[in-house]
Amino acid sequence: MGWIARQLWWLKTSAQVFRIMEVPSGEVIVIRIFHHYVSRIAFTLLLLEVSILLAAAVASAPLWLSDPGQLYFAALAFALVIVFSMSTFGMYQHDQSRRYVRSTVLRLTPSFVLGFAVMQLLAMVLPEMRAGSVVFLLGGVAVLTARLLVFTSAQSRMLVQRLMIVGDGAVARECLQLATGRIGFHPFRVVGFVPVKGEVRAVPAGMLLPADLPLLTLAQRYAADEIIVTVGDRRNGAFPVRQLLECALGGVPVTDAAAFFEREACQIRLDSLQPSYLIFGGGFNQSLTRATIKRIFDLLVSAAIGLLSLPVMLATALAIKVEDGGPVFYRQERVGRDKRLFQVLKFRSMRQDAEHDGRPQWAVPDDPRVTLVGHWIRKLRIDELPQMLNVFRGEMSFVGPRPERAYFVEQLCDQIAYYNVRHGIKPGITGLAQVRYRYGASTEDALQKLQYDLYYLKNGSLFLDLLILVDTVQVVLFGKGGR
Repeated sequence: MGWIARQLWWLKTSAQVFRIMEVPSGEVIVIRIFHHYVSRIAFTLLLLEVSILLAAAVASAPLWLSDPGQLYFAALAFALVIVFSMSTFGMYQHDQSRRYVRSTVLRLTPSFVLGFAVMQLLAMVLPEMRAGSVVFLLGGVAVLTARLLVFTSAQSRMLVQRLMIVGDGAVARECLQLATGRIGFHPFRVVGFVPVKGEVRAVPAGMLLPADLPLLTLAQRYAADEIIVTVGDRRNGAFPVRQLLECALGGVPVTDAAAFFEREACQIRLDSLQPSYLIFGGGFNQSLTRATIKRIFDLLVSAAIGLLSLPVMLATALAIKVEDGGPVFYRQERVGRDKRLFQVLKFRSMRQDAEHDGRPQWAVPDDPRVTLVGHWIRKLRIDELPQMLNVFRGEMSFVGPRPERAYFVEQLCDQIAYYNVRHGIKPGITGLAQVRYRYGASTEDALQKLQYDLYYLKNGSLFLDLLILVDTVQVVLFGKGGR
């Protein structure tokens, strides 16, 4: 237990030396890898488990590896395959639930089964990669043991981030909900709210802190690790600029609510967004280098998935045809980059007369227009596969905001601020909003998904695209979000 804790501390500290990582000033719970916020504990856990899997592969090498000269290559391949398999089952998106042990076992077993299958496929090309059951058993026991120890450590008071929130309005309440939502590896505790004149109170009265004491005094008294500022109106004289500066100079990090949401929820929240945040907040890299890398990624991933899923697509086409004899594909006009219109291609999942009145409709839960085959191909996202043709045409990317119909875009641009910003890049087959939020079926859903889209526009990179690709596999495996 002590060794695990020391490794967590050492890795947390040494992560700052990597150039690909940024440690935002004062923050001790996250790192930024290519501009994307990553939980420090989750990243540490990944490094720890790679080390454990490498050790398990080396220790059991005489029992499964015929060529000792391939030891390190085979061990590294084994570790990376298992980590990838665990990622696809959401084992690095930990929730702090009481059923953590049960959830870990339920996800760990199929992760190693998937890893075993992948290793067998690799062994067809590289025979030296044929791994025996011993290394999987040893690796599984080691990872499970490490997980339980790290989980126990993550619940200790040493890793709890104590937050003091300046403001007591609606945004402050949402920060409380996010901080106590039991999402992520690092636990939060909100020590209280400092009321600000002019705000309509929306937080529990029992959590209010004395407003007559200096903020630095309050932060020191309640041992706050970070101050979150949720005040919306900063021009009425009630905004404590000097006191916040004293806190920052006194060693207590001060974070704007918009930055807190971006860091912890991967969202740029519109209700706490100042226009200057988008302009001066950095990111939004649309350089030629980024565009070239993204295009290569789109073509390679689409080609690979297209070839691997060809049998599934043929079976789907046959099932659709057999069910009602109608057309297999469905073409629909969507809005792309710079609001250019294009025809998106999908497997038909609804009845042929789904919009017989000619008026577009939002999808709803248990939509009666969806066919039996359509229900399953939507749940497994198979209906999206033909859109890879749109990727090859250059109309879409593999990762990006979901393309919407022009009828809804006109309405949403009028109703939601900054909605048109999402049309600054190509739409995608999958995206951050698609893997983090349920299927959009209302204006409220569109607003929530826009907040993820804005985060992707601001912090997009090849690294984030790869993470979204892994999350997409998880969505398909667990059938999340389809309607």
